[in-house]
Parts: sequence; C-alpha cells; structure tokens
Amino acid sequence: MLRKLLGLARTEPIDLAQWQRITAGLPFLDHLDEAERALLKGQCEAFLAAKAFSGAAGFVIDDEVRIAIALQACLPALHLGLSGYRDFVEIVVYPDRFVAPRKEIDEAGVMHEYHDELAGEAMQGGPVVLSWPDADPAGGHAGYNVVIHEFAHKLDMVDGSPDGAPPLPAGMRARWTHTMTTAYEDFCIGLDRIEAAIPRHVDPESAAADAWYDGLPLDPYAATDPGEFFAVAAEAFFTAPQALAHAYPSLYALFRDYFRQDPLTGAGDSRSR
Repeated sequence: MLRKLLGLARTEPIDLAQWQRITAGLPFLDHLDEAERALLKGQCEAFLAAKAFSGAAGFVIDDEVRIAIALQACLPALHLGLSGYRDFVEIVVYPDRFVAPRKEIDEAGVMHEYHDELAGEAMQGGPVVLSWPDADPAGGHAGYNVVIHEFAHKLDMVDGSPDGAPPLPAGMRARWTHTMTTAYEDFCIGLDRIEAAIPRHVDPESAAADAWYDGLPLDPYAATDPGEFFAVAAEAFFTAPQALAHAYPSLYALFRDYFRQDPLTGAGDSRSR
C-alpha cells in the first residue's frame, strides 16, 4: 500500500537504527508526528531506490550520505508525493563547494564569462549537484539548507523553468501569485534599503557587510529572481519558521497550506534568528 501511495514500484529498506541515528537531533523534523516520520522514511526508501548517487572529485558516497540527503530532499515532498522528482535520476556530491562556468550578456549586449562557486545546483531535466559540507544536515543552521533549496527548485521545474510557482491546485494560484509577488517585492525593496546604508568603504560582498545583511529575514540571494525567492523562502520555512512567519505571515501561511506542514508546531523551536 505504501509503495502505491508513493507512486513508485521499488523501495530500498533503511535500517531502523541507522535511520534513528541520522534523524536524531535534526530540528527541522521536530514538527513531524509519528505517522509523518514513518511516511518520510517510506518516501526516502522509495527515493533511494529510484536515484543514483555519484561522488565527484574523489568523494566517497556511503549509506549515511545517501540517507541524509534523501531525508532532506523528501521533506518538502512529504505530502506532495515524489512525482515532482521524476525528471532526473542522478545526484552528484562533491567533497566541497564546486565551480561552474557561467556566461552572461549585459545590457550593452556584451558577453561575460566567469566561474561561480556553488554549494548546490539543480538542472532542469538533469541532475542535482551538492557540496557535502553544505548538504550534511548535522552542520546546518537556521535559514540555510541547500538540499531543501535545490529540491524546491525541482518542484518548481515540474511545469517549466523555475519561476517561483510550482504546479498548484486551481484554487491556490491567485493567492500564490499575489502573496509571492507582494513578499518578493517587499524583500527586494528591503534589500535595496540595506545596500544603500552600507558605507562606501565596506565591500558589500565581504564579511564586513554581514552586520547590515543580518537584519534581513532571508538570505540576500532571495532577491535574484522569483525562482530563487521561492527556494530560499522554502529553506526558511523548514529551518527558521519563526523568522519567516514574523516577517511574512501570509507567505508562511501559504507555504503551510502548500506543503501541508506546519514547522511552527515543532517542540522547543529555537531556530528563529
């Protein structure tokens, strides 16, 4: 019955003791009740049977790495099902952050080529690539979870390029558009205000500017575009729910209804900033 519910034919059993050891002490799971934790384990078993993990640059994949990534990937899809992850098979894991070549055309039509250091990347119709130090749930902190971020992109990509609007029930689309647009525009205005306040002698890309950016409810990367705003806000929803609910209560309520989870019900939530 569980396999049918997950929409997948095969599962890869996870040893219960190993599962309990890996999930112990992870605050972003605190809101799950016993039945939801069992569902998450079942989804992870189906996910592991369907995905191929590859280590890059000498990184060795073991069962603990696979399970740790699977549980974070499956958390956003807990009540949505795993069908949103069917467009790809491979998950590539690096021992550290990795470099990806980029090309960008500026407003004058000039092509710029550069290299971008990444903690994770989700490719439409292709693999998810992760840095293990960033993907390791034991090293996470409030508001940051690269696995949830990249798999939120995968949910967003089900109906095309990531635009901040995953497939939605008809009755939720107008509310989603209004709430997301309002929150995104407000965040961008707030970021512009912060950046204008940074003294000229302080490099806004340096650690010295963190004192200004720390006043934001989300990582500044959320202002990149609506797709990144959705992914960054999804990270916050699961790992810093109090901060998101305080800054954008309507957005938190929207995500609560979309993911059909309420992280604020987690016992002893100490994840707010």
